[in-house]
Amino acid sequence: MVNGLSVVFRRWEHLEAHADFWDKNAKRYDRFMRKDAAAYRQMYELIRPVVKSKTVLELATGTGLIAKHIVSAAKHIEATDASAEMIAEAKRDNCSAKLYFSVQDMFCLPYAPHSFDVVIVSNALHIVAHPEKALAEIRRVLKDDGVLVAPTFTHAENSLFGKIKAFFMKLAGFPLCSRWASEEYLNFLRENGWTVQKSAVLKASFPLSYAECVKTEV
Repeated sequence: MVNGLSVVFRRWEHLEAHADFWDKNAKRYDRFMRKDAAAYRQMYELIRPVVKSKTVLELATGTGLIAKHIVSAAKHIEATDASAEMIAEAKRDNCSAKLYFSVQDMFCLPYAPHSFDVVIVSNALHIVAHPEKALAEIRRVLKDDGVLVAPTFTHAENSLFGKIKAFFMKLAGFPLCSRWASEEYLNFLRENGWTVQKSAVLKASFPLSYAECVKTEV
């Protein structure tokens, strides 16, 4: 029992520190991401057909960049983040009645099983300590015939410039937990019960590995 409580406390402590980093950087996040605008436009084009007329959950939405660019295609989007400041920024210019922002923990979601047609988790699995647990919670809330969209920066494929940049980001407190190459990341998804139906590597500051998955049949 004591060991179990210790694990829970360490996980809570990690989540608190993680949210604190993003709270502090919420107001500058959009400026930071502008350099990858071309890759994100490609990503929006890939995601829109997947969410067309669907009920969507986005985890780690940040300031809502993806949600706001795809909501016109979706039926409804629940966009969530662990950072209250990120969600406050996201709400500032939300003009869609189909898009709802809220603060949630991706490891313990308040939704019933099989609630969503599509779950999006973008650029988040590499910055959490236990991404396999996030995938398990995604599996719970996703419909059996639903789609997981999981684009993630794959830092192991960095150029020398990218590696230097990643080093300084880490010094600034950026919570990088997993350094996958693209194929390593896809294998990680497969090992955790997902069948990768579509993938691509988009050119960005760091290689951006785009993946569309369905639940692997047991």
